[in-house]
Amino acid sequence: MVASDKLFYWLFQNHPDRILELQRDLPAEAEGWRFSAPVVKALERRLDGCFQPPAAQPDLPVVLLEAQMTADPRFLRRLYGQSATLVQQEEAIEHWRVVVICPHRRLNFGSPTPVAEFLAARVHWVELEAVATNPEASPLLRALALLVQPEAEIPTNAAAIQAEVAGTAQEASMADVIAAIVIARFNGRSIPELCAMGGITLEEFTQSVAYKEIFGLGEERGREQGLEQGLKTGELEIALRLLRRRCGGLTPSQEARVRALPLPQLEALAEALLDFQGADDLESWLAAN
Repeated sequence: MVASDKLFYWLFQNHPDRILELQRDLPAEAEGWRFSAPVVKALERRLDGCFQPPAAQPDLPVVLLEAQMTADPRFLRRLYGQSATLVQQEEAIEHWRVVVICPHRRLNFGSPTPVAEFLAARVHWVELEAVATNPEASPLLRALALLVQPEAEIPTNAAAIQAEVAGTAQEASMADVIAAIVIARFNGRSIPELCAMGGITLEEFTQSVAYKEIFGLGEERGREQGLEQGLKTGELEIALRLLRRRCGGLTPSQEARVRALPLPQLEALAEALLDFQGADDLESWLAAN
């Protein structure tokens, strides 16, 4: 099972202070983190995330995030290379660490020997299998552990997380997180199946941010065509909203051309626009696609 990069980007882009749940040694009151997904220019590879500390506490470390859910024998070397390159190109970074989210470290990530010092000094591991059996783990971490748990255990564990946060400020956001996780893991299942998997009602599911904005699931019509149209609608609205942030106001012609794109190209645009710096980048992409 591979967790979508889009899932992890969404989990942290609007709630960057969630890094405090992944790194419990950071001051709990150190709120105000800023999240981005920087491109390592020399490698043309985007990091899964970069957390900048609150402006009032510049001595706290910059935290680089990488989610690696499958075996990759070049992962450790790549992690070392892209982390070092980012630190080289971002001269403002002085204190930094790396957080890796993975199912467990038994996966083949390559030999640790060439990067042993880096791993010992800089890398903090969040192993989701261990989190799943840790009763002291935060609700967010236990929700992330749903990505690796047996399917039969997910409804019970999701319900337990929701019961823990019921009546607290985390209740609504945790329902969104659980919805996003079951969609990411079981994409293609029917909406009633996803609701049962996450232990949430159909109304809760359709009101979740994940349903409306993140994965673009439309109202189920029981037909593949209806689901595809719902996916396109959601992807389109996400793309347009992000384009307006990146490029300013779109011209009627630009918006019409974006709306006319088929779903695969919309998904490609949603990835590419994260690198856009202005309207010229959008025009260049549309001309090439």
